[in-house]
Order: sequence, then C-alpha cells, then structure tokens
Amino acid sequence: MSNRIAVPSAHDVARLAGVSQAAVSRAFTPGACISDATRDKVLFAAKQLGYRPNLIARSLIKGRSDIIGVVVGNARNPFFTLALDLLSTRLRRARRHLLVFTGQSNEYAHVQVEDLLKYRVDGLILMWTRLSPALAEQCRKEGIPVAFLDSRASTTEGFVTVSGANSRGPALIADHLLQRGYRRIAFMAGYQDSATNREREAAFTTRLISHGQAIPMRVVGNFRREPAREATRALLSLNSRPDAIFCANDEMALGALEVARYEFGIDVGRELGIAGFDDIGESSWPTFLLTTYSHPLEEMMDKLADVILDPVQYEPRPQFVMEGELKIRASTDRGRAT
Repeated sequence: MSNRIAVPSAHDVARLAGVSQAAVSRAFTPGACISDATRDKVLFAAKQLGYRPNLIARSLIKGRSDIIGVVVGNARNPFFTLALDLLSTRLRRARRHLLVFTGQSNEYAHVQVEDLLKYRVDGLILMWTRLSPALAEQCRKEGIPVAFLDSRASTTEGFVTVSGANSRGPALIADHLLQRGYRRIAFMAGYQDSATNREREAAFTTRLISHGQAIPMRVVGNFRREPAREATRALLSLNSRPDAIFCANDEMALGALEVARYEFGIDVGRELGIAGFDDIGESSWPTFLLTTYSHPLEEMMDKLADVILDPVQYEPRPQFVMEGELKIRASTDRGRAT
C-alpha cells in the first residue's frame, strides 16, 4: 500500500482561492492578463496547499516544452563547464531551461540526441560532439533548430555553428613565438579527426612556413591533460627537443607545462615556451601563467542562445566566428623565469 500523499491540483487551488482554473493558469503564466488581486489570491492558495504547476502538462497544451537540449562532448573540460553556466543564465532570462546530457568528444551523440528528442525539446545545442546524418535529417523535418559550438561535420548543413577564431588565433600564436625567439617549435594536436584541431593546426603550420620555418614537430594529446603529459615526455626526451610547444587547447598545455617544469626541471618561458588555446580559468593562475588565445565565451553563448531561440533571424544559417584575444603570459617569456 502506498503512503504517497496526493498532489494538489489546479482545481484544488481554484476552489480554495475562489477563482476559475483559467485564473490559476494565468497566475502562473508570465505576462498573462490577470489582476494583481487575483494573482495574489491564487499564489496564496497555492502556497497553502503546496501546489506547483505541472510544466510537462502545460508544454503539451502550448505545443512547446521551453527546454533546450544540450549534449556536451567533454564535460570535464573547464571551458565547457563555464560555457554551460553562461548559456544557462542567458536562456533562463528567456524563460527557457537546459536539459544536459554528456557524450564523448568528437563522436556521434546518437543515444543522447534520440533521448532529448523524446523530451520534445525546442532546440538542440551540441558542444564538441557530432550529429548523425539520420538524426540531422529528423531535426530538419521536425523543424527543430540545431546549433553547434566549435565543432562541425558534414551533417551541419542548414544549422548554425558558433566557433572561436580557430584560424586567426593560432596564426597570432605562431607570430608571437617567433618574435620571442623560439625556433624549434612543436605542435600538440587534439583528436585526429576533429575539425577544430585541423583548423588550428593548419593555421599554425601555415603561418610558421610563411616565416620560412620548418613544419613543426607533431605529437597528439587528444585534448586531455593526461595524454598531453605522455606526449610531452616523448617530445622532451628527444636529443633535439623543441624550445616551444603550441597545444591545441589549454588542458593539454597545462599538462605539458607540469611535465616540463616538475619532471624535467625546465625553466618554462626561458628554456621552453608553452602556449595553449581557450584561456580557461587555470591558465591565468600564478602557478601556470599560460600564454593562450581566449574565446569571447559570453558573446559566444549569447549568439548560441539567439540562434536557437529565433533561428529565422539567421537564415541561411551561416557559421559565426567570434574573435578572441592573444593573452601573453610568463609561459612564453624568455626574459625571466616562471
């Protein structure tokens, strides 16, 4: 036998407040036409009864859920943690809610997207993960707007992509390293099949070659700190090791810096320059002082929210590239110890 207490209904609130059920509905609908006196009576009665409106039932009536589905490919990366916080704040102002699932970086989010569609989400945002052709077509047919953060694939035709300056940023880092006198330069890649990684690597390599430099040494760190540590150990064990490493994101750069300083005893900055990309919070800590290229993350989340809430404004749905800033810190300062 169940001991569960019966949940009060809108009918119960209406009876206690002495109003219609329609008045109860309007009292809980932002912007609805209802007098202050009636709203106060309804809210007082609801509080007495412990009533909460059923948002799922209301979504069926309205024809929309007010929920935006998000799949995050690497929730452990602080970049995406902050991105979610900013996006949630922005959408909350528009009275929308986030339903967040996690996936695998740069892989198809089959299960996560299928589950989110069952919740009748009003839109989908994919952060560093991919959408299969079949599910992309389903979203198109159902009129569900889809936006990608910094990750694109062949299935994105007709959808919005918001990305950082994956070409300009690495080019500026290449210029900076050369200006500081580094010459034996290495590049630490993320995932091999990542479009983001390909853009950053191509821009960095092209700029070095344009300055008469050789193609940089290359290792793979898979955008994560531990694989980056292993890749750094391999680089720094070479007879002719690099005097600078550009890592395709900050997570790898921080791992590289830790190995260089604490395992090899290298004076980071003077003996070995290390630079990253993203400008996550740790990068500016005194422990690291990492040179990096920043994302204008608040602007990027505002743009994502705009395009997912009103995609018609953004026909024919292009890619938005948001320019950041080169943050020069002690990890590439040859003039002093770090």
